[in-house]
Amino acid sequence: MQDIKVLVGQRIKTIRKNKKFTQEQLAELIGIEPQSLSYMETGKFSPSPDTLQKLGEVLGVRAYEFYYFEDVTEKEMEQTVIGALKNDRKFLKLVYNIYKSIQYEAK
Repeated sequence: MQDIKVLVGQRIKTIRKNKKFTQEQLAELIGIEPQSLSYMETGKFSPSPDTLQKLGEVLGVRAYEFYYFEDVTEKEMEQTVIGALKNDRKFLKLVYNIYKSIQYEAK
């Protein structure tokens, strides 16, 4: 298994990118140097609980989500969801409704 600091760093980076923040923007919002954030994302530093809390507040996630690791690739996720969509019409409708509600809220 990978080092926990590396896994947490990867999660921080993934969530940051999904929320469309640069390292510089996020670092400024949580009150740290961009280099410190870079070190966290690469697993050189481990974020303190206070930093995790600030990251969670700014990124809109709970601190424990930085410790949620799943060894699944995007391709595996895509294949799983597409397979479920093709085989389960109720699931298709559910996903469609979720998509439309997210799309609606984004406007």
